[in-house]
Amino acid sequence: MGKLGGFLEIPREEAQKRPVDERIKDYKELYKPFTDEYLIQQASRCMDCGIPFCHFSCPVGNVCPEWNDFAHKAKWEEALEVLHSTNNFPEFTGRVCPAPCEGGCVLGINQEPITIKNIELNIVEKGWEKGWIKPILPKNRTNKKVAVIGSGPAGLAAAQQLNRAGHSVTVYERDSKAGGIMTYGIPDYKIEKWTVDRRINQLEQEEIKFVYNTNVGVDLSIDDLEKQYDAVVLAGGSKLARDLPVYGRELKGIHYAMDYLVQQNKKLEGTEIPADELINADGKSVVVIGGGDTGADCIGTALRQGAKEIYQIELLEKPPLDRPQSNPWPNFPQVLKVNTAHEEAELCLGGVCNTDIRQWNILTKEFTGDEKGNVTTFHAVRVEWKDGENGRKYMEEVPGTEFTLDADLVLLAIGFVHPEHEGLISNLGVELDGRGNVKTDENYMTSKSGIFAAGDMRRGQSLIVWAINEGRKAAEAVDEFLKSN
Repeated sequence: MGKLGGFLEIPREEAQKRPVDERIKDYKELYKPFTDEYLIQQASRCMDCGIPFCHFSCPVGNVCPEWNDFAHKAKWEEALEVLHSTNNFPEFTGRVCPAPCEGGCVLGINQEPITIKNIELNIVEKGWEKGWIKPILPKNRTNKKVAVIGSGPAGLAAAQQLNRAGHSVTVYERDSKAGGIMTYGIPDYKIEKWTVDRRINQLEQEEIKFVYNTNVGVDLSIDDLEKQYDAVVLAGGSKLARDLPVYGRELKGIHYAMDYLVQQNKKLEGTEIPADELINADGKSVVVIGGGDTGADCIGTALRQGAKEIYQIELLEKPPLDRPQSNPWPNFPQVLKVNTAHEEAELCLGGVCNTDIRQWNILTKEFTGDEKGNVTTFHAVRVEWKDGENGRKYMEEVPGTEFTLDADLVLLAIGFVHPEHEGLISNLGVELDGRGNVKTDENYMTSKSGIFAAGDMRRGQSLIVWAINEGRKAAEAVDEFLKSN
C-alpha cells in the first residue's frame, strides 16, 4: 500500500490550475505540471483496500492500488507497466475521464477520495518523458487482415490490441486526422492535440496503417471491404445529435454543440473556415442548452472567443451537493459538478461575476429572431419536477415564470441519439437495437459474421474510458474469431 495511515495525515489536494486570467487567453492545457512530491504524497493516501472498489468502478479495470503503491515509492516504470496492462491510453483518460474510479474509492465513504486521475496522468507522462513508451511489435504475424472503421478511442484500442496479436490492421477515418472526439470535439484546453498525435505515431510505428479522408460505405464500397479483410470492427462513434424541435429552430445562429466545437478544433490546427460557415461567439450573447460536459466545453470555448454573456440551460433539477440516499457509494456520485469553464465564466465574463450562468428546471419554448432570420431571443419557462407513479418523475410548467434571454448564438448540447445510419451501417445491412445502435451478441459480433462493433456505435454515446474498454473487448473477440476461421 502507500504510506501506512497516510490517509489520516495527508488531505486530498487538487492539482494546481493556471490562473484564470491567463488561461482564458489561450487554448493551452489548464493544469500546471505535477511535482513528484505532490504525487508521492497523494499516492500515499491509498489504503490498499481488501476489495478495491476503484478497480470495480473503472470501466477498463485499472488496478489503481498497485500503481498507487509504485507511485508512492517513486517506482514510476513499474507503475507504468501496471497502468498499461489495462489501459492503452492513460494520457487520454488522465485528462478527460470523469474518474468513476474516484467515485468508488473506499476512502471516499467519509473522506475525500484519492486523486487517482492525477496520479494516472503523471505516471504515463513520466513514461513519455523518460522514453519508456516505445512501439511494441508482435513476435509473429498471422496472415489475417482486419479493418477498423473509426479512429476514436474505441477504434484505436481495438487496432492496437489486434495488431499486437499479430494481425495486420488498417484503420479507416473519414476525417483528415485520427483521434475521433479527442481530436475533433474536445477542446484543446482539455487535451492538446499533440498528445493524440504522439500516440498515433506510436501506432504507426507498430505497423498499423491509417487511411484518412475515407468514408467507408461511400468512398470504399462494402463489397471491397468484405473482400479485402477477414474481419471488420465498426467503431465510428455515435454522432447523430439530438435536436430541439421548437418554434424558431431554423433561425440562423442556432447550431449543434459538436459542430461548434469541431470547427474550433479545426481552426486551431490551421484549417481555414469560410466566413459564411464560421461560428463565433465574439461579442455575442450565448445560450448553451444542455447541462453536461459538452455544454461546459461550449462555455469554455465561447469565453475564449470573447462572448459578451453566456448562460447554460438545463431541463433537469439542480444536482445536490452531497450524495442522496438513492445514490450510495460506490456508485458514481450524482452530485453538482463545477467544471473549469464554470469557474472561468463566473470569475471573468466581462470582468463581472456571473454567478447565474447555470440555470436548472428550464424548458425551452421557442426562439425568435430579426427580419434577416438571425436568432435574437431565447424564450423559456421554469418547470417543477414531481414524483409520479412507479418512482418516475414528471414535470409541470410553473405559471407566471416565463422569461426571455438575449441570444445571438444558441448551442444545442443535449446529447446524441445513435450512430449515423446512412452509408456504412445501412449498406452493411447489420441489425440495430431498439435505440438505433448497432446490435451485437455477447462477443461483439453483429448480425453479419465477421463484422464486429465497439464503442459508442454499439453501446450509445458514453465515456472515453468505456470506449477503450469496448475496443479491447472487441479485439479479444475478433482474435478468437480469426483463430477459429
